[in-house]
Amino acid sequence: MNFFKYATLAAAAAITAMPTASAAEPQNGTGETDGYKLVWQDLFDGTTLNEARWNIEVNSDGGGNSELQYYTRRTENVRLGDDGEGNGCLILTARREDYGGRQCTSGRINSKGKIAFKHGKIEAAIKLPKTANGLWPAFWMMGNDYDQVGWPRCGETDIMEFGNSNGISRGTQDRYFNGASHWGTAWNDHRQYSRDRTNSYSLQDGEFHIYTCIWDEDRVAMYVDLDRNPNDTPYYEMTIPETTTDLTHPGYYFHKENFILFNLAIGGNFPGIWDINGITALNEGNGYTQSMYVNYVKIYQKGTADESASFADEGDMGNHSGISALQGNAATFDIRQAHNAIILPSYGMIQVYSTSGTLVAESTGDYMPTENLTAGIYIVKARLDDGRSATAKIIVR
Repeated sequence: MNFFKYATLAAAAAITAMPTASAAEPQNGTGETDGYKLVWQDLFDGTTLNEARWNIEVNSDGGGNSELQYYTRRTENVRLGDDGEGNGCLILTARREDYGGRQCTSGRINSKGKIAFKHGKIEAAIKLPKTANGLWPAFWMMGNDYDQVGWPRCGETDIMEFGNSNGISRGTQDRYFNGASHWGTAWNDHRQYSRDRTNSYSLQDGEFHIYTCIWDEDRVAMYVDLDRNPNDTPYYEMTIPETTTDLTHPGYYFHKENFILFNLAIGGNFPGIWDINGITALNEGNGYTQSMYVNYVKIYQKGTADESASFADEGDMGNHSGISALQGNAATFDIRQAHNAIILPSYGMIQVYSTSGTLVAESTGDYMPTENLTAGIYIVKARLDDGRSATAKIIVR
């Protein structure tokens, strides 16, 4: 969902068919695999969108792609709710209607300045509308320095986009999608790398599918339904060795904190449709409305020195501020994190380990400051003087 979009995508091979998933799935994602630990998530299970985490965009500027919609903050376009299958979701709805001088409306949110991270694994479970001709749903990221340096210097990572004109012309709209990266010093120095896939089964089947991006010091790689097919090859992969001098190389732009975006665009350069009458996805049969459902978005990290995160809100971590108990380690007491410190209910020994198992700090008592720990994930092991012990994972930001 870039600000200056290409017309043709590079071809990639289709993958082997897989069975369709159940609609009412638990919100597990791909899980804490390969050393990754969950550090932040939004399960979208509330009644209203949490604006400590998200910005709701309001504009009719066409996104730099001659898109047709007016993005509003009305609940008709952006809301939390049930998908009809018992799943709490972010719901972005495209509507054909006259509004603000436009002939259609939709929704777009971003986490700029609120939720951002550098390196890790990010994924979202998304139930797509029938894009047919004209809808353009996307899950993507941009550099959190966008307000300071603009696009494309901030860098852009498109994790999932549907609706390209190639899929329309081939009649494969429900299976044809892509990942992409965009970078450069200015609008007239826009560079890009993209890969598409024509999937062997529909991804617009009324079910949730997980789109995952793994981003580290060496590469960006993107997968679909990795939870059910953990050995699948990425539909997009680009190496990004870091450079501080070569402004033509992607490694200059993709090693900084990024924020998250979800949107459902209508028409424009990507689908190649600039007339509302060409938007066949919004029709009398569906009441001229269609919705994109996001069941959750999750961020995982390993706690390595190259990673960082800036979270204005702790997310739906389900425990004390920044604390979540390790699976398989039932605590006999609470380890708490508050005011830049680890707090125990009474005196004991506190030991802090990196996720690789290295002891990085220890203290006796019921309190240990954490301000000297670099941002990342740590394992805390504590033993009270009465012999009770507990283990927890902490996130230092």
